[in-house]
Amino acid sequence: MDYAEIEKLTARVREANGFAETLKKEISKVVVGQTALLERMIVAFLSGGHILLEGVPGLAKTLLVRAFAKSINTSFSRIQFTPDLLPADLIGTRIYNPKDLDFFTRKGPIFTNILLADEINRAPAKVQSALLQAMEERAVTIGDETHPLPMPFMVLATENPIEQEGTYPLPEAQIDRFMLKCLVSYPARDEEREILGRFGEINVARINPVVNPSDMHAVAPLIDSIYISDKLMDYIINIVDATRHPHNEDLKRYIDYGASPRASIALMKASRGIAFLRGRGFTNPDDVKEIAYDVLRHRIILSYEAEADGKNADDVVRMILDGVEVP
Repeated sequence: MDYAEIEKLTARVREANGFAETLKKEISKVVVGQTALLERMIVAFLSGGHILLEGVPGLAKTLLVRAFAKSINTSFSRIQFTPDLLPADLIGTRIYNPKDLDFFTRKGPIFTNILLADEINRAPAKVQSALLQAMEERAVTIGDETHPLPMPFMVLATENPIEQEGTYPLPEAQIDRFMLKCLVSYPARDEEREILGRFGEINVARINPVVNPSDMHAVAPLIDSIYISDKLMDYIINIVDATRHPHNEDLKRYIDYGASPRASIALMKASRGIAFLRGRGFTNPDDVKEIAYDVLRHRIILSYEAEADGKNADDVVRMILDGVEVP
């Protein structure tokens, strides 16, 4: 792609990405800060991905997801994950009708466009695994029938840190199906002061639908056409490959298992999504670096040595980015 074509593509991107600011402005009615997190939710929605939000209780994770869903004119369901939840409570079940002497299918709350899996790590693995087919294939099997889910379909899951009492670790196969894992941090002092001042106004009922999902997904082909050079593609591959074949002894000691090819795909798609939000028809290394933590932090399995040395997944991703040559 030559320079003139990239310039034309950039002009198209700038014409098409205005809804992102509209969404941010609407959601800011009830959510203070969290701009970067909201951008990642938009990127995942546009890319057909799912997001895992992790943070201690009380950081407005659920509020943000509800506000995001309501600002988009689409269907929304919330499931509170608890230790006694059953897979049928999520996907639905077959029920016998004695009048007709036959079974009928009662669909569960998973049949929606945006699904909030609240505190997903408070349910046992059999319930968490019920999401596997839905997240990958956009369909669920009830009895002997496979039912397609509404499109678009997005899972926004929240969880408390795993060291909190009463939680279950998510299966690795499910974690890998989340395009992004975002960490929700405490608000800054000025943001917390604004939260206190606006406390009576923090109500999702104030949010109005300002964007149609069809309009958002109409730009998906445009995002897929955003230019990534061969050198930048190699950069993405080198970053993911460094999780499997570490380039120094410290990383070898810290990583037990690296990221799957799904990580490379997610990093490419998310980088294009970031470029789209920034109003560019091309990606650059900064886009990749910005989103790499969210793509990789949940896909790297750390060793006991990393824990002993006080290293978390973000520390390891930082070491990888520092060691991979930037094009």
